[in-house]
Amino acid sequence: MRAIVLTRTGGPEALSCTTLPDPRPAQGEVLIDVQATALNYADLLQRRGTYGTPALLPSVLGIECSGTVAEIGPGVTGWTVGDRVCALVSGGAYAERCCAPATQLMPVPAGVDLTSAAALPEAACTVWSNLIDIARLAAPDVLLVHGGAGGIGSFALQVARALGLRAFATAGDARKLARCVELGAERAISYRSEDFVAVLKHETAGRGADVILDNMGAGYLTRNIDALAPDGRIAMIGLQSGRDGEIALGKMMGKRAALFTTSLRDRPLAAKARIVAGVLADFWPLLSTAKLAPVVDTVFPLAEMDKAHAYMESGQHIGKIVVDCKT
Repeated sequence: MRAIVLTRTGGPEALSCTTLPDPRPAQGEVLIDVQATALNYADLLQRRGTYGTPALLPSVLGIECSGTVAEIGPGVTGWTVGDRVCALVSGGAYAERCCAPATQLMPVPAGVDLTSAAALPEAACTVWSNLIDIARLAAPDVLLVHGGAGGIGSFALQVARALGLRAFATAGDARKLARCVELGAERAISYRSEDFVAVLKHETAGRGADVILDNMGAGYLTRNIDALAPDGRIAMIGLQSGRDGEIALGKMMGKRAALFTTSLRDRPLAAKARIVAGVLADFWPLLSTAKLAPVVDTVFPLAEMDKAHAYMESGQHIGKIVVDCKT
């Protein structure tokens, strides 16, 4: 099979297209004939060598994919060769074939094409685990999404709209701000020229956000606390503006606020299986009725994975960047 291999840490040029033996499914796994994979910020960090757990080199990156079931491993029931699936994996998705735990497979929703389905697993599982499971997002909560035009943010805004909630988002330029509104934001806030705390307070009559989905980390922590409503919750899923910060504990206690820091890739299999089950129960019906949809910016061929990484680093994309593993 063709695969994109990371041979050293560095820039996009550290990724090379090569030929590897097809993997074989172990106990509880299925082999997927991969149609497409999608890029995630964690992929960039692994490539740079700045991810929390360093990649063992050489390594095939990629944490989500779509395709058809090619082989059923020992102990697996409920799936058949030829089934159209998308999957959450811990690596190996930058290839024409990939093994995945059967508990992390999801059927491609009705009305979603196989290539676009690659954009669903990581976003859907991240949003469900953070907003629905941990932060208990529900009406009449107000949601603030940082990076609302990104892969995770674009899905989170749609979820808020589907649940009938007020949502706000931050983004960096006019094109992305407009897209956030199209996806479900009541008001999109420019992080370059506006104070999101002041805007949010104004729009909510001084109350603030009940839930904040934050991909920025330390650089936003103080302002996120200021933006919280009483009993508010921050779900921190990224550290793009810094890893170390000080917390105003007195202010947190005064608001009875909660801060959750989470990751998805390194969770135990049982935890991921529970998240996937929640996604299938809560989000898949909405995808099948087009109340939610994958947001795909650009599709690159597999041999141009380096260009796909460079494009993601440019920050110009809206939604997900997908790589077609058949071209």
